[in-house]
Amino acid sequence: MTRGGREKERDEPERKCIATGESQPKAGLVRFCVGPDGQIVPDVLGKLPGRGIYVSADRGAIEKAVKKNLFSRAARQPVKAPDGLADLVETLVAQRTVDLLSMARKAGEAVTGYEKVKDWLVKGTAATLVQASDGSERGKTRLHAPDGANGFIGCLSAGEIGLAFGRERAIHAALAAGGLRSRVVEEAAKLAGLRGWTDGDDGGETAMKDTKNA
Repeated sequence: MTRGGREKERDEPERKCIATGESQPKAGLVRFCVGPDGQIVPDVLGKLPGRGIYVSADRGAIEKAVKKNLFSRAARQPVKAPDGLADLVETLVAQRTVDLLSMARKAGEAVTGYEKVKDWLVKGTAATLVQASDGSERGKTRLHAPDGANGFIGCLSAGEIGLAFGRERAIHAALAAGGLRSRVVEEAAKLAGLRGWTDGDDGGETAMKDTKNA
C-alpha cells in the first residue's frame, strides 16, 4: 500500500522522493521541474519538459525540501523555490481534483445531492463516496462509503465539490467505477497529504481528521 492509501500496482513506475529518500509509485509524488529562470516549478500534470524532481505529496516533505535546499542538490545546480511552494502545490492539486471531478460529472460518472448519492449507494453504482470536509458531521454519517479500497474522499470543501458540479456548495457526491474515478481518487490522495489529512483503515469519514493544528 502506498502513501495516501493507494494499492501499489506491480509494474507501476517508481521514483525516489528527495525529502524522504523513499521510492514509491509516481502517482503518490509531485513532480517538479527547473524553469528557464532557475526557479522550481510544480508540474501537477506531469507534462513539462526537462528532468523531473519528485517529492512525496505531503506538505511536510515539500517544506523540508525547500528548507534544506534539496531541490538544488537534486538538480545539481543552484535553483530557487518560490515562497509558499507547499501552498501553491496544494492549490494546483485541489484545482486538478475539482477539474477531474467535473469531467466525471459531465461523463455521467458522478452525481451530487443527498438523494442521488444515496440512490447510487443503494444500487451499488457508487464506487467512491465524496463528502465535504466542512459539511455537517450529523448529515454525513447518514451515508456510508462503499467497501473496499478508495471508497471515500473527504479532503474537499463544500465549495470545491460544488464548483465541480456548477453549484455554490455541495456536501455529498458519488463516483461510479471507471477511469475518471481512478484519476479523481489519485489526485484526492495527494491533496489529502498536502492538507495534512489521514484516513483510517475503514475508509469512512468518521476516521478522517485534520492534523494541521494537532
